[in-house]
Amino acid sequence: MPTSKHRAGAPPLSRRRVLGLAAGAAAGIGAGLAAGSARASDGPARTPRPAARPRTGSRAAAGLPLTVANRTGEFASTSIWLYIVGNDGQQQVRVTPDGELKPVALSDNGSDGFTDYAIPLSGSGDTTLTLPPMSGRIYAALGDKLKFKAVEDGDGKAGLAYPAGWVEADPNYPVLHDCAEFTYNDRGMFCNTTMVDMFSVPMAIHLTGAKDQTTGALEDGGRARIFSDVAGQDAFSRLVVDDRRVIAPGHGLDSGLFADDHFASYVDEVWSAYASKDLKVTTNAGTFTGRVSGGKLSFTGPGSVSFDKPSTRDVLFCDGALAAPNDPVVGPVAAILGAAFNRTTLLDQAEQPTTDPAGFYGTDSAHHYAKAMHAASEDGRAYGFAFDDVAGFASYIEDGAPATMTLTLTPF
Repeated sequence: MPTSKHRAGAPPLSRRRVLGLAAGAAAGIGAGLAAGSARASDGPARTPRPAARPRTGSRAAAGLPLTVANRTGEFASTSIWLYIVGNDGQQQVRVTPDGELKPVALSDNGSDGFTDYAIPLSGSGDTTLTLPPMSGRIYAALGDKLKFKAVEDGDGKAGLAYPAGWVEADPNYPVLHDCAEFTYNDRGMFCNTTMVDMFSVPMAIHLTGAKDQTTGALEDGGRARIFSDVAGQDAFSRLVVDDRRVIAPGHGLDSGLFADDHFASYVDEVWSAYASKDLKVTTNAGTFTGRVSGGKLSFTGPGSVSFDKPSTRDVLFCDGALAAPNDPVVGPVAAILGAAFNRTTLLDQAEQPTTDPAGFYGTDSAHHYAKAMHAASEDGRAYGFAFDDVAGFASYIEDGAPATMTLTLTPF
């Protein structure tokens, strides 16, 4: 689909920021989680502002009705626990079973060294909760509880160490779990299902309000298909952890499960191709025209932008040489390049972004993890890498006047 303008009033959030916070969680602290997605196809990658304080009388002030439905077909509701954690703009917070927003405190750690922020599902029927204004994640743990640890962050405030299911030494590695992300404030609800870090539990979000929208739903047998498709690609096969999860290749780099030169030959080909022809990248600011010279891909147009040759890590995390700052010039171009590298469309299309998914992931060098996520989804949308929202292909929805939200743990 064509690129669209960043919707007025949407919070300036970046999925890359969420990814960075998850990486911080693996190191010990999940600092200030703000979730959701900027429209990276046409606007800059943005560092999130704190969640806005809701206006008096707004829906956000009252809280949003949240229904959680267990349709796994594999786990009884009595063996599933939820965790709603994040940031209210001032501090790290968590939601209690009765919908109360409480700050994270070091004293929340029990004798085992971990908090117990679990919200049990109802024994029968769906579970109804109230979601307060905040930015964060809704985790679901199946079969066992998760271990969140309250820790002191770099500013001396209480923070929270989030699960890092891609790290074998993490205490939550054995637990089947996954999450959805959201920002809910007086501007509305902005939410997504995510596979940027890993995929384990299939989830779908249904949002009602000004519109009626669903995202994240997989086709019948979609979970098994994802595991099979990733396992069937030699370069990606070690990312499959039994029937528990599939680890994103970026995280696979650090654990030796994925080659750190996977994109190297493709990047070399791109650099060679655009040494003798133009690459055009169109954003809301206009069209940028680029050539490779002196080892850099440099663009002219609405502004001057240049990029060093990215590494495989840079491509997978849409960072490093492809970092997208919070500006209207470099950020949008970087986001579009990041998506094009992951989808390996740069050699076939000299005008970016490309919008026909039939041309995505067509090479051996492509991001076949992301390809598997998209192939298994009902609407072709997924969040397989940080800028998968370029040209509107992310499992992301928003509503400026939300009425209800339903998170469904869908069939395995």
